[in-house]
Amino acid sequence: MRVLAFAATSSKNSINKALVRHAGQVLKKNINPNAEVEIIDLNDFEMPIYSIDREKEDGIPTLARAFFEKITHADALIISYAEHNGFYTAAYKNIFDWASRIQMKVFQDKPMVIMSSSVGPNGGANVLKVAEQSAPFFGATIKGSFSVGSFEQKFNRQQGQLNDATLSQTLITSLQTLNEIFIEEKT
Repeated sequence: MRVLAFAATSSKNSINKALVRHAGQVLKKNINPNAEVEIIDLNDFEMPIYSIDREKEDGIPTLARAFFEKITHADALIISYAEHNGFYTAAYKNIFDWASRIQMKVFQDKPMVIMSSSVGPNGGANVLKVAEQSAPFFGATIKGSFSVGSFEQKFNRQQGQLNDATLSQTLITSLQTLNEIFIEEKT
């Protein structure tokens, strides 16, 4: 199973990056040691702001195609959404907008686990709700979804892991559901 994982943010010290790294580690350690987890950084896909005029003049950027290909070659996705003013970050939205010009079903019918985190108690619940509602329209099959509020209280940065038992179990259950798809496909 090849898994593409990323935090939907350009922040270098993002709590969502810490969360997505942890999810990848839990998948390999506790659920499927044969899983290949590739964690990408959206900073590696920075492009000009999408506009139809720019697309007509210059075409679709190579980086948009590279991002789309990363999804193509994955069997599943793990995404942790940062929330800016109740919505996606501008960095993620721009990459997504460019990728959607390649194919509207950006997620290419891949199963995915989505999550979000914030320092406040809401845990990025607004952006997570937006993602839950829109991702299926863009070809996602959501197999798990949860948010981590009050991140600094529920995640141990030194150990790089959740220290909240309920959230840890929610993560494991979500990742097990994602993994079961591939077990079923092999039988």
